[in-house]
Amino acid sequence: MIVKTPLAWLQLARNKIRSLVAVAGIAFIVILMFMQLGFQDALYSSATQVHHHLNGDLFLISSQYKALTANQSFFRTRLYQSLGFDGVESVSPMYIGFAKFKNPDTGQKYSIYVIGFEPGKPVLNIPDIKNNLDKIKIPNVVLFDRNSRPEFGNIAERFNKEKTEQIVEVYPFNSIAGSTVRIGGLFSLGPSFGVDGNLIVSDSTFLKIFPNSRPAEMIDIGAITLKPGVNPQKVMKDLQKNLPNDVIVFTRQGFIDFEKEYWANRTPIGFILNLMLSMASVVGIVIVYQILYSNISSQLTAYATLKAIGYTNNYLLVVVFQQALILAVLSYIPGCILSWWLYDFAMEATKLPIMMSFHNGVLVLISNILMCMISGALAINKLRSTDPADIF
Repeated sequence: MIVKTPLAWLQLARNKIRSLVAVAGIAFIVILMFMQLGFQDALYSSATQVHHHLNGDLFLISSQYKALTANQSFFRTRLYQSLGFDGVESVSPMYIGFAKFKNPDTGQKYSIYVIGFEPGKPVLNIPDIKNNLDKIKIPNVVLFDRNSRPEFGNIAERFNKEKTEQIVEVYPFNSIAGSTVRIGGLFSLGPSFGVDGNLIVSDSTFLKIFPNSRPAEMIDIGAITLKPGVNPQKVMKDLQKNLPNDVIVFTRQGFIDFEKEYWANRTPIGFILNLMLSMASVVGIVIVYQILYSNISSQLTAYATLKAIGYTNNYLLVVVFQQALILAVLSYIPGCILSWWLYDFAMEATKLPIMMSFHNGVLVLISNILMCMISGALAINKLRSTDPADIF
């Protein structure tokens, strides 16, 4: 059996330098798409990592709530009112706020996210926090996020090495009076686009850190645990119907979706990432179009000869689409490999969860093929209008 080499491949192989340049150009667009999707996923996953670790079935927040990093408190009595509804087993209040953390080595102060709750009612389902609940019961003892960005100092490294509590200072914003706290343990959560580092504290320590700006009766999130077998949707509707309209109730997924919607549609970073992804696709179409158009122009005599001896336009159009498909596949492989390396590099530098996913891999491959096919469809106009009589 004789296997015929496709004409599209022979044309690309004839001018190896031009074809390699074409593959490199399209691979660059593939990398751009991978990086935009990676940053977009990191935006959403980092913004909702607290939501994923919350203990509870339903979550009570202020009706003025915008995002976890934009504090909107509500009265704690609203949370305790939910205990009177059928199906509710227990509730846990949660305090959140930004403070200034003083780097013990440089003396510089950096914004850090402080999460407080009653140690007897842990709100976050993170193993390191569960194992250190006894420590934060002690006044002024906090847990430090080992995945915080490096500007806070070598807190985690020093704690692991010395195994002793470190004394640091935490300041509320707009205040020169700070609180001295001790690092009693470490946990892993990580930063986000709005948070550089995290502290876990008890509710009493939280109120000491924010003595004037946060009354004890004002909380930020209320976690509601339901009795086994209870329908969360039914209880949520019941709570929403009967509680005052200064609070709203979400299931976990609804809470996560609400946070994602904020970052995607109501913040500049979400808009910019979506815009850059669209621009990468448009630029890619233009680049591939120029490559295919140039290739057709350089091979115009050959195409005219084929038409003169009886090959139809449809056959020649298939050749162009085959070239587009070959370029799409060949460029995807190095683009994917380099993107994988860039993901690891960016994750190490930013501490954000920038990771390659199967979903993004398939999405970029399909997008790259469609991009090349669209460019091929635009480039064949010159070939369609080619008249052998004009060439010869």
